[in-house]
Amino acid sequence: MRESGGPRLVGVGVGPGDPELVTVKGVKALRSASVVVVPVMEDGGTGRAEATVLHYVSRERIVRVVFALNERGDRARREAAWDAAGERVAGLLRAHGTVAFATIGDPNVYSTFTYLAQTVGALVPEAVVETVPGITAMQDLAARGGAVLTEGTEPLTLVPVTAGMAVLRQALEGPGTVVAYKFGRRAREVAAALRATGRTEGAVWGSALGLPQESIRPAAELEAAAEAGPGSGPAAAETELPYLSTLIAPARRESRGGKL
Repeated sequence: MRESGGPRLVGVGVGPGDPELVTVKGVKALRSASVVVVPVMEDGGTGRAEATVLHYVSRERIVRVVFALNERGDRARREAAWDAAGERVAGLLRAHGTVAFATIGDPNVYSTFTYLAQTVGALVPEAVVETVPGITAMQDLAARGGAVLTEGTEPLTLVPVTAGMAVLRQALEGPGTVVAYKFGRRAREVAAALRATGRTEGAVWGSALGLPQESIRPAAELEAAAEAGPGSGPAAAETELPYLSTLIAPARRESRGGKL
């Protein structure tokens, strides 16, 4: 049944994986929407966002929409997937009025929601687009890995390693804390960059945060973890770490309040 009022698309950040890290406002937005859209891969497996949403919304109200998640090599395939997803969500908006889109982390930080909102906005120009912020992987990792993100006047630089190792290296050579996202496939290179810039000490990395298979470890163990891979056995050394691995390399600090 369609809700009264104009169509409304709400991007809801559902955190890095732990369902207890969804905000009260986020839960309210999920439960008040007519349908909740979750992004899935073409293989149809349950994604992290869907697994989190299922703690708060019945499966009958969830609509799975296929995205070419993490597709970087084939632009045509990626664009086609965005167009198809936008058409599907636009249809849901016309039919139901209010649609929530669940995204891991925050909808305004490297989120699929950004591209979806642009597409839907063109298809349903009368739709209102809103976002509900979510807790990010770097916040969760900092809290449980004992890495303070910023103090005083320190800058904070967030780098997706998909942008290239030169970008990460430049950030590590700077004065502030550096957070690296999506580095699992290049873990060995990240470990080498930390070592070359003297930023290994105090750094921490984590993967699958909030999930049963999560790992939170000192960055000094990153190279060994990359060699071992997430599994075991003869082929493990050729197995990449999880794509959504997160690294925090805190700023160099010599005294309490020294950066004020």
